[in-house]
Amino acid sequence: MKNITIQQFLEQFPTDDACLDHIMRVRFGFNCKCPKCEQDTKFYRVRAERSYACQRCGWHVFPCAGTPFQDSRTKLTLWFYAIYLFSTSRHGVPAMELKRQLGVTYKCAWRIGQQIRKYMAKVDGNPTLGTPDKPVQADETYEGGKKKGKRGRGAEGKTILFGMLEQGGDIVTRVVASVRRVCLLPIIKETIAEGTTIHSDELRSYSTISEHGYAHKTVNHSKGEYATNGVHVNALEGFWARLKLSIRGTHVHVSSKHLAKYAGEFAYRYNRRHHPEKMWEELLACF
Repeated sequence: MKNITIQQFLEQFPTDDACLDHIMRVRFGFNCKCPKCEQDTKFYRVRAERSYACQRCGWHVFPCAGTPFQDSRTKLTLWFYAIYLFSTSRHGVPAMELKRQLGVTYKCAWRIGQQIRKYMAKVDGNPTLGTPDKPVQADETYEGGKKKGKRGRGAEGKTILFGMLEQGGDIVTRVVASVRRVCLLPIIKETIAEGTTIHSDELRSYSTISEHGYAHKTVNHSKGEYATNGVHVNALEGFWARLKLSIRGTHVHVSSKHLAKYAGEFAYRYNRRHHPEKMWEELLACF
């Protein structure tokens, strides 16, 4: 399968009415039980607002409520086109690009981008990683702030990202306050299934992992070890590298306040790497 083309997108969603009909169809359907009169009924469009009314009692349903479009005065066609850009990009979509393509203010473009990133992370969910046959790599990285030392540990203003990547599977990222055991271990126990083998570097925070139902293998980066007998965190470090290159090349800078959204966006995109063409349909089907 291939990604949807811009021509196909325009044919599928030429107007705001077409976009709203799609949201209504996905979320509620046009023939369903009315939550007010509890009768099987049909809903028809109320032209004065973004809603549909029950033909029996007149109860209004607002399909945009609870979606990224709630309380937005921006046209739905522009929202859908922004989602299209996010689903077909491999390096992210900066707010200035949305501003130019959508013809909106920078403030509006920035808000649209942030809402879509939160939505992508919500669609991605919180998968449980690992099985006895599939090890999980665990690693942390530092982003932003001032450079200091070879790996930037302890540098002023840096934000810490912690990641867990199942071999050949999904990745989960979290922004953490520190790399101390008290911060990392609860996330590991919440995300990784017991009995899984965890690969990590020599950070002391990982030293007690084996006491919590996991097998633990390490590589010693300080001694130049990066892969020993199949034990490594190279795939996860590759993800960090791509994330940082995108931040520097596409977004230029991301504040610590919003870094989790950007990491979630790239985790969603990475988790669909084998079928990237399905991102567009999935995002439109999960309202």
